[in-house]
Amino acid sequence: MHQSLAEVTRQRMERTAEALRKNNMEAYCADTAAEVVPLVRRLVPEGSVVGAGGSMSLAECGVMELLRSGAYQFLDRGAPGLTPEEIGEIYRKSFFADCYFSSANAVTEAGEILNVDGNANRVAAITFGPASVVLVVGCNKLVKDLPAAEQRVREVAAPANAKRLSCETPCAATGHCMDCRSPGRICCTYVLHRYQRAAGRIKVILVGEPLGY
Repeated sequence: MHQSLAEVTRQRMERTAEALRKNNMEAYCADTAAEVVPLVRRLVPEGSVVGAGGSMSLAECGVMELLRSGAYQFLDRGAPGLTPEEIGEIYRKSFFADCYFSSANAVTEAGEILNVDGNANRVAAITFGPASVVLVVGCNKLVKDLPAAEQRVREVAAPANAKRLSCETPCAATGHCMDCRSPGRICCTYVLHRYQRAAGRIKVILVGEPLGY
């Protein structure tokens, strides 16, 4: 990223981080994806029981590799050979984890976090259950306001994830949301986090590079 653009991105991240803090969430700014894993190590003690949502962002910055390294007791929904019933059990066990990892579909400059799910296991765990939540969010997911956040979900996040997951949905075919009633729809549950009663439970790492969808 060109230095001038990196500086503007950093300024936007810092504004957003300050807004998140005002909403009773912790926020950190990392200029590069390489800074994320060392920060996670400081935030989450080794040996903790951890779960994670499906996230390209976590994979791209090395967090998934860290979680599978043996440093943590990882409830790994992506482990080979799991049956659908076993995956569902991991979803439920994640509610009792010490920490839950995910990304966000969009974060506004007012410090609001929008996430949209199909099964709703991810948004449920972010909302309630795990004692701590760490969200890793690339600068591509920072938006001005809630209308822009929803537009991002409909035009970027949902179609891209539908394609990644081989969902048989209209958005996977057309590249934009058709507000479908498909059995494979992945944008069923919208959850907006505006303020947290439990100070610091949600920790947001804003990254000055694009990550995920």
